[in-house]
Amino acid sequence: MNIDETDKKILQLLQIDAHLTLKDIANKINLSLTPVHERVKRLEKEGFIEKYATILNKKKIGNNLMVYCQVTLVKQTIDLSGAFNEAIQNFPEVIECNFVSGGFDYMLKVVLPDMESYHNFHQKKLSVLPSVALIHSFFIIKEVKNTTVLPIY
Repeated sequence: MNIDETDKKILQLLQIDAHLTLKDIANKINLSLTPVHERVKRLEKEGFIEKYATILNKKKIGNNLMVYCQVTLVKQTIDLSGAFNEAIQNFPEVIECNFVSGGFDYMLKVVLPDMESYHNFHQKKLSVLPSVALIHSFFIIKEVKNTTVLPIY
């Protein structure tokens, strides 16, 4: 299904602030409450809106270290990839995992309190997976941009 300009405005507003009430949205886009309610429900039902979430401040909750890990598997087979995918689901430190093209197989985004925590994660969880051949770690010095707001065209 295609979305129109009004739907795009609603999605943009909700991305910026999911706490907006339907009335707030209606006022911001100059539409009455009922059509806004119907549009939001339709956007949810059709999967344009996957979920509503609260974004926490990593540092305030003690996750001061962010690491990107390039992971290369022993072989690129369905079984090994499946086992890796399943294992990653059980690692709360991994907040993103993507299967990628190029010189390695997976890119992980990992958050932890400190370097010692990362060392333990690396040595006791990630590197012991039978499917993992190689891990390259990149430590974030400063986050320049971090947003959940997607461009809507």
